[in-house]
Amino acid sequence: MLIAATSDIHSPKYYEQFVRAIDFMTQRVDLFLLAGDIVDRGNIEEYQKVLNAMFGKVNCPIIACFGNSEFGREYTDKIKDRYKQITFLEDESIILEINDKKIGIVGTKGSLDRPTFWQSKNLPGIEEEYTKRVEKVKKLISELRCDIKILLTHYAPTYKILEGENINAYPELGSQEMEKAILETKPNLVICGHAHKGKRQTWIDSIPVFNVGLMLNNKIVIIDTEKDLKYGLEKFV
Repeated sequence: MLIAATSDIHSPKYYEQFVRAIDFMTQRVDLFLLAGDIVDRGNIEEYQKVLNAMFGKVNCPIIACFGNSEFGREYTDKIKDRYKQITFLEDESIILEINDKKIGIVGTKGSLDRPTFWQSKNLPGIEEEYTKRVEKVKKLISELRCDIKILLTHYAPTYKILEGENINAYPELGSQEMEKAILETKPNLVICGHAHKGKRQTWIDSIPVFNVGLMLNNKIVIIDTEKDLKYGLEKFV
């Protein structure tokens, strides 16, 4: 199975780069994942441009989580209502049947170990929300009954993927608590974004983690489950 993934288009900011990346994507993929911050703050109409760029080139399920730039229910509810070609997961799971396998996906904005200054000032109770989200994600992954389990999250789920960013900012970019949840529930694949200067790929134990940010990779990331995940998926190969 071929999975295409990207994040942090921040359309219209990096929209032209996204169009070029889609044009250079020659493989026919089975699943397309969007790991948040697809549009810039409040520009929800930009989702239509993103979909237009994918039209005729992406003929598979499109699953997405939201990022920090797609904040607030007034935005996320409108996005979900307008753009039904995309399945948005907000601390939710879905199971798809692709190539005779059941693919389970948990989608979440993710968690931070330390809220940003803006979040602390403007989002009362955000620390408790992050704690609850980690527990919810853990529960959702553990309840999946499928062949391949995927965690799709915007924020970095491990500090290992943040190498290249300011080390002092790690707690405001990702979550060690989410890493513990991953180690406990053992999904087969983790997809994230958010860290524009982080690493492209790392491992949590035997679990591969891909940062699919557009500006970090300068392309749509293609993951071949028969090759790239072999260590973590040996029982399915």
